[in-house]
Amino acid sequence: MDLATFLVQCLNSVQYGLLLFLLASGLTLIFGIMGVINLAHGSFYMIGAYVAFSLAPYLGQHFITMLLVGVLLAVALGYLLEWAFFSFLYERDHLQQVLMTYGLILVFEGLRAILVGNDVHGVEKPAWLAGSFPLMGMMQYPWYNVFAAVACLVVALLMYYTVNRTRLGMMIRAGASNRDMVRGLGINIKRLYRIVFAVGVALAALAGMIAAPMSSVYPNMGSSVLIICFVVVVIGGIGSITGALIASLLVGFFDTFGKVFFQELSGMSIYLLMAIILVWRPEGLMGKRS
Repeated sequence: MDLATFLVQCLNSVQYGLLLFLLASGLTLIFGIMGVINLAHGSFYMIGAYVAFSLAPYLGQHFITMLLVGVLLAVALGYLLEWAFFSFLYERDHLQQVLMTYGLILVFEGLRAILVGNDVHGVEKPAWLAGSFPLMGMMQYPWYNVFAAVACLVVALLMYYTVNRTRLGMMIRAGASNRDMVRGLGINIKRLYRIVFAVGVALAALAGMIAAPMSSVYPNMGSSVLIICFVVVVIGGIGSITGALIASLLVGFFDTFGKVFFQELSGMSIYLLMAIILVWRPEGLMGKRS
């Protein structure tokens, strides 16, 4: 492998890792803080991709505006879903959580088939991000991929600031540690959980919207990313945003370079990584020791 190809693969691994973090951070918020096993999280990623496909004819060249509109719609959807369904799951066992969230997957897939059909669709990149820039030799790298990585990094920094430097973040961290104590201090834990869930849905949908121009929009696309998201959450440590970021970059690196050097074993590389880390640290990289 020459230097130019190596640089391209490094950029691909970072871009994929940051996009995966955007998706997995929403899951680690819901799973780690609210204690809900949400199998429908991949469906929110799919919904974001189809929202991008639906809005592209109207706002495709105003891509930032399209992302903002999609995020607002996703927040509204998440707030409604938490109020209607997930608010009843906090005191239920994990089997009931799995059954209900799997049922939501079937509902979302059915609605998707009714509204947009079962065809594979593409989303065009905005004209101002359609080109490439030269690396070394004859290698080119798309500007849109750079934009995707930068957008995910900006969201990661905003999340870090919110969770660690704001009053809302303080309440979220306290609710993750001891929800009864937070409730006793007079904080409306139900409203807090509703906000957390809506943010988690918005992050997954935003990841789907950003990924849509780089890949096709197709049925069941959420199922392919759901397992990887859980792998990231487990590797990073349940409930840890920092752990999710580190794990996402590791998974992006192993998956990208595994497909280049070990094509026959690329499908199991990230699971082997997870097994090694869990043997070393069963609670995950940034998880709390019991």
